[in-house]
Amino acid sequence: MNTIYVINGPNLNLLGKRQPHIYGHETLEDVKEACIKVGSESGLAVKFMQSNSESQIIEWIHEAREAATGIVINPAAFTHTSVAILDALNTFDHPIIEVHISNVHKREPFRHHSYVSGIASGVIAGFGTQGYVFAVQRMAQLLAATATERMS
Repeated sequence: MNTIYVINGPNLNLLGKRQPHIYGHETLEDVKEACIKVGSESGLAVKFMQSNSESQIIEWIHEAREAATGIVINPAAFTHTSVAILDALNTFDHPIIEVHISNVHKREPFRHHSYVSGIASGVIAGFGTQGYVFAVQRMAQLLAATATERMS
C-alpha cells in the first residue's frame, strides 16, 4: 500500500475557529478523517500532520523521502515565504500536490505568490476543505499511473 503524507502548516490547528468566513467551520480533525477515508478507499495509507514550525515541516518532508510515495501539502503562510520548504520539497522524487482552503488569488496580493506551486504536480485552491479530498483522489490517480508506467 502506498503511503502519502498530508502536511499542514501554521494556524491550521485552529481550523473551524479561525476566520470561519474564509476557512469554514470544519476542524482539522474533520479534514484528517476525510483524507484517511478517501485514502483508504483509494488504496492509500494517509499520514496526516500539522505544525506551526517551519523546521518540523521540513523534517517531515525529509522523512517522506524514505517513507512516502506522495505529499499533499498546505504550507499555509509558509507558501509565500519559505524557500526552505521549497528546497526540502525539491529533494522529494514523487508527486506533490499543493492545497489551499481559500482561493488565495482572491485575497491580498502577497498571497498570490507560492514558492511551492512551481514544483507541484497540481495546485488546488478555493474549494474549502473538500480540496484535500480532491488532492488525495488525484494523488491516487497519479500513483496508479506511475505504477502502470513502471510495469510497461
